[in-house]
Amino acid sequence: MALPAARIRAEAAYDRGFFGHPRGLSTLFFTEMWERFSYYGMRALLILFMTAAPATGGLGFDAMTAGAIYGLYTAMVYMFTLPGGWIADRVMGPQRAVLVGGMLIASGHFSMAVPTLTTFYLGLVLIVLGTGLLKGNVSVIVGRLYRHDDARRDAGFSIFYMGINTGAFVAPLVCGYLGQRVSWHVGFAAAGVGMVLGLVQYALGRKYLGDAGLYPADPGSPEALARQKSQAKLWIGAGGALLILFGLGVYAGVIPVTARQIADAAPETNSAPRTG
Repeated sequence: MALPAARIRAEAAYDRGFFGHPRGLSTLFFTEMWERFSYYGMRALLILFMTAAPATGGLGFDAMTAGAIYGLYTAMVYMFTLPGGWIADRVMGPQRAVLVGGMLIASGHFSMAVPTLTTFYLGLVLIVLGTGLLKGNVSVIVGRLYRHDDARRDAGFSIFYMGINTGAFVAPLVCGYLGQRVSWHVGFAAAGVGMVLGLVQYALGRKYLGDAGLYPADPGSPEALARQKSQAKLWIGAGGALLILFGLGVYAGVIPVTARQIADAAPETNSAPRTG
């Protein structure tokens, strides 16, 4: 059946609606820009906050302890993109993974805005989990906006990475200023506000993404897809339960994990960790 002329014109406009690229690229551009704003804004404050004296609102950690926590956190952010991609492929699809990931990231930043040690660690965990879902999957959706033979694909990724660089450039200026001149926790909250802005525009512009990344990977049949989702949900449930039990054990003191132990377990280095 032939498509109506109005629909053909609308789809053509969407396909060239953002500097000659699919309109959905603008949705992903600003989503990733605000996500990187939140990530680099918080990261710019992290070492400074942990090593600042309690009298100034900091945690009072020594440089070695703060560096070990910082290194573990940044490593986990990128390592969790592997299970994040696996979950998207088998359960929810990249589009939903980005949405859920953004919600977790925003929750993590706002958790860090609460001035307690427990909410600080909870915020780091939420940001790791959220970034694992969002970071890799948003790039997958960018690629799926284009056909395999579309010559615009490389340029589309270049535009997308401009959003990453823009967010990373502005974030330390805004969050760093608020964190050091107003309050550490206001700086963390500003990072959360940035992620919320990214989520709002993602929800509003998601219609322009079409089917790109909407569904999990197709295993070949509806029966295999149902079996794939069931197995994935079982693994996710088991992993989530273990994570919750571990957190409760640490909180209750049954599992003695402290910032000092993390620092002692880290390899010694002669250089201070970079915060940029």
